[in-house]
Amino acid sequence: MAQFSIPASPTIYSYESQSFLGADFTSDSTNVDDTKSPNCQNMIRSVPGKVRKRMGYKLFGDYQEHIYGVHKFTITNALIVHAGDKLYNLNAIQGSEWIDNSFNEMVEDTNANIMFLDGNIGNQLIYTGMASHRSVSFQLNQKLVILDGSNIYIYDGQEVKPLSTTLSNGQSYSDIAYVPTLTISKEPNGGGTDYEPLNLLQPAFIEQFVVTQDHATAKTFQMSFKNLNEVVTLGGVTYFKPEVWLLNSQGEWVQKTYGTDFTYSAANGTITFGTAPGVSPLTGEDNVKIKVWRTVRGYADRIKHCQIGAMFGVNGANDRLFVSGNPDYGEGQDGELFSYINYDWFSQQYDPTYFGDTWYAKLGSDSSAIMGYSIINNYLAAHKDKNELTQSILIREGDLKDSEPSFPLINTLQGSGAISKYCFSYLATEPVFLSNLGIYAVTAQDITGEKYAQDRSYYLEGKLLKEPHLEEAFAITWKDYYVLCVNDHVYVLDGLQPMHTDKSRPYATRQYAGFYFTNVPASCIFEYNDELYFGTSEGKIYKFYTDPEALESYSDDGQPIKAVWETADISEKKFYKNKTYRYVALRCMPEIYSSVLIEAQKNGIWQDVKHDEVTLKYLSFANITFSKFTFSCNTTQRVTSSKMRIKKVDHIRFRFSNEVLDEPLGINNFACEFTQGTNKK
Repeated sequence: MAQFSIPASPTIYSYESQSFLGADFTSDSTNVDDTKSPNCQNMIRSVPGKVRKRMGYKLFGDYQEHIYGVHKFTITNALIVHAGDKLYNLNAIQGSEWIDNSFNEMVEDTNANIMFLDGNIGNQLIYTGMASHRSVSFQLNQKLVILDGSNIYIYDGQEVKPLSTTLSNGQSYSDIAYVPTLTISKEPNGGGTDYEPLNLLQPAFIEQFVVTQDHATAKTFQMSFKNLNEVVTLGGVTYFKPEVWLLNSQGEWVQKTYGTDFTYSAANGTITFGTAPGVSPLTGEDNVKIKVWRTVRGYADRIKHCQIGAMFGVNGANDRLFVSGNPDYGEGQDGELFSYINYDWFSQQYDPTYFGDTWYAKLGSDSSAIMGYSIINNYLAAHKDKNELTQSILIREGDLKDSEPSFPLINTLQGSGAISKYCFSYLATEPVFLSNLGIYAVTAQDITGEKYAQDRSYYLEGKLLKEPHLEEAFAITWKDYYVLCVNDHVYVLDGLQPMHTDKSRPYATRQYAGFYFTNVPASCIFEYNDELYFGTSEGKIYKFYTDPEALESYSDDGQPIKAVWETADISEKKFYKNKTYRYVALRCMPEIYSSVLIEAQKNGIWQDVKHDEVTLKYLSFANITFSKFTFSCNTTQRVTSSKMRIKKVDHIRFRFSNEVLDEPLGINNFACEFTQGTNKK
């Protein structure tokens, strides 16, 4: 009887992935970890280890001019919009809630010459004359302080005023900046005790005199400076008129009249009374107070041209404003070269209108600029740019010395310099910033307590560092994410998904899962009531959707979002074996409407495996679209699968994508089955 040898069925092997930890654009595609994707686009974490299609955005308003910044003033819970050369007060708040419930039609505000959504929302034009430059803001002492690189503005909840203006005669003037008292207990012919430094933003200053018996008949009082500002009338307004007060016996200051009670010599710096003020009515008390004006060209510009800042103070208190980022350099009027790129200045405690002319520091060499600040515990870290080779981060503390605030340098760090002035923020308690090597964090080393700058964005750097104009990037921290925008792209570090790296690498002890968004044309980005918004160079403001269950959340202003998750190369342990892939399965979150395109790559060529428009959805009577109708009421996880036959490959890669308007996609698990054959030849 004939004997037949029946070959054994080939062993079926399986590969399964249940952890999805963002993109890896940096590693070679053949070396990407199984948990990451070499092509991850418009996906975000749903829960740690799982991903879903990001939510899109809808139009909130159109200001028809470039949005340079949006600033929150918590005292009135208002947003101040910097659009073009204007500031608007976005009065969209009733109580503590922002009205955001109709968005059905565009309504034109003819007074403000803008378009906005929802008839409940009003915009009030509060200032014209802003610079065409990114603006930043800080809140101090119930005032909003706005910097735009050309001036500093104060918003008090009612109106906006520039701290310093330049008159038509070229001299600076301020009617709101603090007027310092330069000296006290001064004799009519000079001397006295230094009291406060000059204010860089305020050409006015005050000096107080005490008249004793030795000068009882003195009529002329000498100020500390000559060549003071002459009294001028410009546009019908009189500027730089000196003001004088005399102390009476009740201890009250009584103002005198210019031209009647006294005369003024700006060139000589003197005030001359018609009648001598006489001896002080209160023994030992100053009895003559004089306010005059002295413009020093360039003084105000030192502060007005600053572009960045931070809140810091003695013992780490957030009670002073530090400003820097002044790009001015060149040859001064005296012929000497100057540069302010490595200078910073600090304000008086609780007073952003007073920057003393001696309250400044020069940090590092003048070949590199200060780019931004981080607060590290009770210390202020100033970051220099990439031109600083030895002291890229300089750390100061705040203390009192002889009852005066002092901010001495206590440590310096070497490392990568910052490349953008607007990417300083915090993630998982770590200060982070953008350098030309990636997104770095300043953190304390556990054992020694020393500070290090550590890389946190390794997995995004293969794409991020190829972006042009990284110096124009900007970022904020929103919830658990560090969100960085550049060139219509968004790079996201997920603070909930840190990944520890080799402990032998002290400068990169962990990385964060990273994600990448496209089609987000942001010129600025801001958060309000835990929701994310962005402005554009075309003047529009968009709001990101927040409801993951709503189908309209998955569109970018009515356009579909292309979401992609691509697996790493799958070759399993025996990479040299020929394999035949027979089956693929994907477990997804159930959605009212959803679909997925599954593709496989063989020898570098992509081919469709399955386009499933049925399995992942369930019936919802509140959201019926007959072209996508289903009878399924199953709202649990769904598995879409397909047989396939891809032969004689040593590795394979899969791609899962969705580019359908108003459709989400959530990926929980992925698996495939294959058999192994002979060795690869």
